[in-house]
Amino acid sequence: MESVIILIFVIGYLSITLEHPLKLDKTVPALIMASLMWAFLAVGFSQGWFNVIDSHEHVYSFLTGGDDAMHGFENTLLHHLGKTAEILVFLIGAMTIVEIIDLHRGFEILKSVVRTKSKKRLLWIIGVLAFILSAIIDNLTATIVLITLLRKLISNKNERLWFAGMVVIAANAGGAWSPIGDVTTTMLWIADNVSVMGLIKTLVLPSILCFAVPFGIAMYLPAFKGDIEVEELEDDEEAGRLLSSKTMLFLGLGMIVSVPIFKTLTHLPPYMGMMLALGVVWLVSEYIHPEEDFSKERRHLYSAHKALSRIEISSILFFLGILMAVGALETLVYGAIGGQEVGTLRYLAEVLQAAIPNQDVVVALLGVFSAIIDNVPLVAASIGMYNEPIDSNLWHAIAFAAGTGGSMLIIGSAAGVAAMGMEKIDFIWYLKKISWLAAVGFLVGYIYLVIMFSL
Repeated sequence: MESVIILIFVIGYLSITLEHPLKLDKTVPALIMASLMWAFLAVGFSQGWFNVIDSHEHVYSFLTGGDDAMHGFENTLLHHLGKTAEILVFLIGAMTIVEIIDLHRGFEILKSVVRTKSKKRLLWIIGVLAFILSAIIDNLTATIVLITLLRKLISNKNERLWFAGMVVIAANAGGAWSPIGDVTTTMLWIADNVSVMGLIKTLVLPSILCFAVPFGIAMYLPAFKGDIEVEELEDDEEAGRLLSSKTMLFLGLGMIVSVPIFKTLTHLPPYMGMMLALGVVWLVSEYIHPEEDFSKERRHLYSAHKALSRIEISSILFFLGILMAVGALETLVYGAIGGQEVGTLRYLAEVLQAAIPNQDVVVALLGVFSAIIDNVPLVAASIGMYNEPIDSNLWHAIAFAAGTGGSMLIIGSAAGVAAMGMEKIDFIWYLKKISWLAAVGFLVGYIYLVIMFSL
């Protein structure tokens, strides 16, 4: 039965990667995969065919535990749903704020700043913005903001896809050296495995290399040669803007930036801060006047309700399916390590460590696997595997590998999933065009990190 659950994941994952040849929205196999995996998990557990393990490494067996074990199984399911919901609520909040800014034409402010027609220059401007913004507001939100900006700057979708793919690389690189830039670095920070200054000092240079090397190569590719067709701005600098454009832009971005501050002050999860941020932006949007002659009949054109209707819900559901499927793998007890039963992903990590004694290679493979599966459970398993002190080389290497390795596949990171949903990026297209650039950046940054550790 364990093999059946793993086989469902493999088939579901392949169906997602073959979305376009199958002419099937990726959300469909993701939802079916997650549901079937948990269904087989529930049936097999109730029949006593295998055990399950929760996030506290408590193993439940229905044969010996009965109803108490079943409650443990249900609580484990709720735990994974809760962790998934945290990410989804955060994502919905960020996307809604971005859409509200867009309705008020706030990104016209940024568009007027980026006046270059050169593809090479635009590539670097967008890349630097992604790298810096992702460290401040997180890689997911930075990707959403910049892809929205790219839509304003580049009308040709084929050209825009290249820039969107490079944004994913820059955003993930920028998020790796910040404790609030990526989910995995936040996990390591909360678990007291890394400190803020220790993480920044160790990873900022490898992250810059991970971002700069792919961009340095990309600027010589045919896709980034020549100029883009940019709509000429009218002489009036306020053309295309509303009375509320500047207010909503700075308020929206400011409230997103306030989320980590809210977390630091309250120690609440980031999604609570995002809920507050969305509430404030929504409140202001209800009363602000975008136009001189603003009538009630036109209020719906700038309302948060319209912003919510513009969100790509299918990408939210896709993320739900992927994370719940990975949660099922994490819950299924597949074997024992040192006499202690462990989940499938933890078992895989332990076997990998035993087969490859070189820890640097193991962590590098963790980066590769984070692109294929998901970096969150892999980092969670790593936290349980090792007992190294705070700011040890191992934790910094894991933070870098898990944070940047996901760029190698479009579904390997939250930033990639957001870009995929917003621009309908084809998995195979990204694999052919962008993955090798991401892999080069990852290898250069990781090799530099290993050399730095050896000095």
